[in-house]
Amino acid sequence: MSALSGKVGAAMKLTDLLKNLEYKCIQGELDREVSQIVYDSRKEAKDIAEGCLFVCIEGAVFDGHEYAAEMVAKGAKVLVVSKAVKVPSDADVTIIQVENTRYAMAFISAAYFGNPADKLKVIGITGTKGKTTTTYLVKSILENAGYKVGLVGTIEVIIGDTHIHANNTTPESYLLQEYFAQMVEAGLDTVVMEVSSQALMQHRSQGFLFDYGIFTNLEPDHIGPNEHASFEEYMMYKGMLFRQCKVGIVNGDDKHWEQVVKGHTCELESFGMGQECMLRAENMKLVRKAGELGVAFHVAGLLDFDVEVPTPGRFSVYNALTAIAICRHFQVKEEDIRKALLTAHVKGRIEMVKVSEDFTLLIDYAHNAMALESLLTTLKEYEPHRLVCLFGCGGNRSRQRRFEMGEVSGRLADVTIITSDNPRFEEPQAIIDDIKVGMAKTSGKYVEICDRKEAIAYAIAHGEPGDIIVLAGKGHEDYQEIKGVKYPMDERVLIQEILDESH
Repeated sequence: MSALSGKVGAAMKLTDLLKNLEYKCIQGELDREVSQIVYDSRKEAKDIAEGCLFVCIEGAVFDGHEYAAEMVAKGAKVLVVSKAVKVPSDADVTIIQVENTRYAMAFISAAYFGNPADKLKVIGITGTKGKTTTTYLVKSILENAGYKVGLVGTIEVIIGDTHIHANNTTPESYLLQEYFAQMVEAGLDTVVMEVSSQALMQHRSQGFLFDYGIFTNLEPDHIGPNEHASFEEYMMYKGMLFRQCKVGIVNGDDKHWEQVVKGHTCELESFGMGQECMLRAENMKLVRKAGELGVAFHVAGLLDFDVEVPTPGRFSVYNALTAIAICRHFQVKEEDIRKALLTAHVKGRIEMVKVSEDFTLLIDYAHNAMALESLLTTLKEYEPHRLVCLFGCGGNRSRQRRFEMGEVSGRLADVTIITSDNPRFEEPQAIIDDIKVGMAKTSGKYVEICDRKEAIAYAIAHGEPGDIIVLAGKGHEDYQEIKGVKYPMDERVLIQEILDESH
């Protein structure tokens, strides 16, 4: 649950907040003024305005219905519930019953902030991989063409010059609507956002219609307790986006796309490398320059021009093509697209850091076996002198992930440097020992250096001409979590310190 619950200001009529919802008033008056929307029962009484509306959310740990009486005592005059609640019989409170309180909160929040999404072009991107990179590429292209673009994603929320650290890929519906309202106030005209399957399942992206809904790809992920029960369920929730948008843009090369868009209510178009795709990437070529890896291709079908991207591999083609498929609808000139793709960089996603003319160093967020395998396989296509992979694994997470990542790096990298990631409450050495279990299934060479800065210094000092060195796992993160404390640690800063110290 978020601790943010709202602006306190102009009161709104309850009937106006409920106008797009099916509901039953089971107690009290509908003719009420609402001062504030609250959905977090942990808020202090001083933070709650008299006359607020409290939405009883059922979470994985907390159930807001259990706090109904407490919230009435703090000043709530309206409760939105999906089941019976206990409140004092003489309480002056209106109780509104709905089928799903999360769904209701999305519409109530949209109304409370004056339906800000109606004043923006809203682009939503869903898929297992590529969401983050694509949102930044779209922002870069559209801004190059003169649009004012906000962003909501895994790393951050961007509103004009303001950058807000993100806790979830897609925020709670109330917070999302608040961000939209701030974007409208800041004079933005477009927002590009990542839409997670969790968000779709929890109705965080309800209450408005996306102008464009995009599907990148699908692989088994986020399946387990508190996430999705099965791959079929994961796929079904991804597909909800195509019943909440006007135009759907899908990766026609992904074998699941038809199942994902089943029951769609939007217009559909496709992109990919296959001949049947409406927007295609053809004649892909790998580009290698001093300290830089990239890819070039021809855009065919709905558009016709050549493009180059300064990030490596096939997935970079898909990310760029996705962005082009979206920006086509904004009448962006081909020249603007080309220019923006050459300069767009995403923090911690195959991010090149120039340290030498002799070898290439990059930072990437790959922190599970699937992502690491995809990354290392891509980099091997550039035929490096040696492929060097530096990584660790997070503590208090699946040990299986460590075995798998050790095995992947041992099989694909020429040299692996095993180090620490976020040990959390575990001993770093215990995690390294688990990674070595996976390494032992391969004939891969490895070095273990527990301190991450020392490990990076070793990688740079031992870099040979033609090497590709990848620092995997931390990506955009700028901290290291040890025993419940987050210490500042940004790999870009570490690299600069190492270079300064070596001169």
